[in-house]
Amino acid sequence: MKQLLNQSDEISRRRFAQTAANSMLGVGLLPVLSENAFGAGADAATARQVATAKRVIYLYMNGGMTHMDTLDVKRGVENQGPTKAINTSADGMQISEYLPNLAKQGHHLGIVNSLSSKTGAHQQGNYLMHTSYEMRGTIKHPGMGAWLLKFSGRDNMTLPPNVVIGGASRHPGAGFFESRFGPVSIGDPTKGLQNVSTKLKEEDFSYRLGLSEKLGQKFREEYGKKDVRAYTSIYEDAVKLMDSPDLEAFDLSKESEKTRASYGDDRFGQGCLLARRLIESGVKFVEVSLGGWDTHQGNFTRVPERCDILDKGMSALISDLESRGLLDDTLIVLTTEFGRTPRINQNLGRDHYPKAFSCAFAGGGISGGQRWGKTDENGETVIENKVAPADINATIGYALGLPLDQVLYSPSKRPFTAAHKGQPIFDLFA
Repeated sequence: MKQLLNQSDEISRRRFAQTAANSMLGVGLLPVLSENAFGAGADAATARQVATAKRVIYLYMNGGMTHMDTLDVKRGVENQGPTKAINTSADGMQISEYLPNLAKQGHHLGIVNSLSSKTGAHQQGNYLMHTSYEMRGTIKHPGMGAWLLKFSGRDNMTLPPNVVIGGASRHPGAGFFESRFGPVSIGDPTKGLQNVSTKLKEEDFSYRLGLSEKLGQKFREEYGKKDVRAYTSIYEDAVKLMDSPDLEAFDLSKESEKTRASYGDDRFGQGCLLARRLIESGVKFVEVSLGGWDTHQGNFTRVPERCDILDKGMSALISDLESRGLLDDTLIVLTTEFGRTPRINQNLGRDHYPKAFSCAFAGGGISGGQRWGKTDENGETVIENKVAPADINATIGYALGLPLDQVLYSPSKRPFTAAHKGQPIFDLFA
């Protein structure tokens, strides 16, 4: 039996555990799982700097958000097209006219206009931005949410501490960490957390749960490895959550119609509202995805539509967090996998362009109303303070007080750090 277990790959073990959970308990709550999901070093460590943020709301623009039509508008340049710049609430700082509500929050924004990489494909760019590492066929690296939980643990012991709202298909999940550090996926924020109830009667459920524990006791005692413990922990968390009042955090109907409307009547806006509810309840890392930015055609028709959704959701989130006293210790990150070509193509679109693009931060110790880095007059080349995706993750880690230089090891005994070789952008902080 032991030989067979050792020969089993991680995928088959995960499938066995998930099947057992579905058949025995009638529930299917599992985080986003990935290959090489188990192993790594110490579960906790002391941060090397004082944290300015306790939690993160990560707004990911899936598809490659155009920098020149959002956060890096150029004046008097032919390749700028019809997009115009408008003033923000921060002196001397302008952004796109398509983001009027976010412009009113300019005094909270730390905009980075000097992102650059060599990765111009969606999947690889997405992976690099989330993990700081290039994609490899032999290993999967953890996302920043997983690193946060690995080092600092959970605040709420019932709710999943790491959540992705939309866009989980390309998420790296827990990487080579135990699966319990990976995010739970929410497809539609208005439907809450699925698969946390059972059709069984309470006595039947309790009987099956007890039977499952008895059947697995000898197995757990004999093969009490990290992967086995991780699955046991998942079951325990699922059962605790089923009857917990904390589940109300996922119920957007508890919000007023006025509040819900302020975020926008779409999945991204409602996802931002759900993110606010979750971090209020002790969830540490929430990602909300907005797709549709792959504008090879009709850039100047599609971008205003995407920006309208982003503008309502993000600006309402900042305002709501500030009014609740949560903005100062909640870091908001707006980012994407790469930018779009400054030159407009024959289809009135912009193509993939990793050479220069933009992102933004707000809250969590960020000193708002400033820009970091600069592109040339055509938006083509970074000419000041170039940063890489790893530097963005290092900035997130610095805000959270993570020990960025502490090495943890994969199951294959290879050394890794939270943001690879990234360096925090210290000047963004107050």
